[in-house]
Amino acid sequence: MTIKVLVVDDSALIRSLLSEIVRADHELQLVGVAPDAYVARDLIKQHSPDVITLDVEMPRMDGLTFLDKLMKGRPTPVVMISSLTERGSEATLRALELGAIDFIAKPKLGIAEGMQAYAEEIRAKLKVAARARMIRRIAAERPAERGLPIVGTEKLIAIGASTGGTEAIKEVLLGLPADSPGVVITQHMPAGFTRSFAARLDKLCRISVSEARDGDRILPGTALLAPGGLHMEVTRSGANYVARLSDAPPVNGHRPAVDVMFNSAARCAGRNLIAALLTGMGKDGARGLLEIRESGGYTLAQDEASCVVYGMPREAAEIGAAEEVLPLEEIGPALLAQARRRGSGNRV
Repeated sequence: MTIKVLVVDDSALIRSLLSEIVRADHELQLVGVAPDAYVARDLIKQHSPDVITLDVEMPRMDGLTFLDKLMKGRPTPVVMISSLTERGSEATLRALELGAIDFIAKPKLGIAEGMQAYAEEIRAKLKVAARARMIRRIAAERPAERGLPIVGTEKLIAIGASTGGTEAIKEVLLGLPADSPGVVITQHMPAGFTRSFAARLDKLCRISVSEARDGDRILPGTALLAPGGLHMEVTRSGANYVARLSDAPPVNGHRPAVDVMFNSAARCAGRNLIAALLTGMGKDGARGLLEIRESGGYTLAQDEASCVVYGMPREAAEIGAAEEVLPLEEIGPALLAQARRRGSGNRV
């Protein structure tokens, strides 16, 4: 069964390039192109597309306004087309909050060559998005004041995610108190978007969230996000956990890769490590989660019903890497419960 694709973009060049990319794959069927939201609305009624590519900045009605209306009236998987700018990344994160499944970053220069270079990735994202779950979430509130303090500063929380992960990570972090163990996060995102994502989380959460820099200490009450385009490893410097960044080759097709972070954290933290693998396509993180479990750490995977894409967590569950498989809303409380249950830890 072919996947029906609708392209919505005010740029004739982008419409043409995306049309070529879609037509080159027999699993995809281009059902229409639209220069603005009003034409798109009529084409959606006519063709009922399985997935829509949507530009952020368009005349007459911007992409975010159209996306909001679409999700309220006729929820459909959407892949946003975004520019690699601060404004573009902020708009993209807002689109993901509104329900977009994923995004495609427009190259700054050489648009035609750049888009063609990522043709396979674009087609893969369209296929994943078309089959993703449309999950409506209630806006999360700030967590209540902290309860019992978490004993010890030796414990570490590690979180990995991909497609659908920005909202999943936000939900988990919103539940963490200011005295939470230090957190390290790898979310599959390109360079240029992780800094905006971290800043957005920092405004919402009780813990401090920032894009990791090489040599940053991983402290209680803080979360470090792997920068797009760089792996993040957890190392030790004396009694401290420290983030180390590298541009080593991609692992599982990704840089940053969840397995790189999980494997390094398992070596450093052992039984003091508590890890969760959230929604995402593929298998990145599953083997690393297994290493954490075998090192004495506690491991969780998100369940199928609450995942946008049940790929990475499924792989983890199938190889026995996850001690528990839980709905997204239970993962944050479970991480904290384990941190408190394990009490004061020891450096390993």
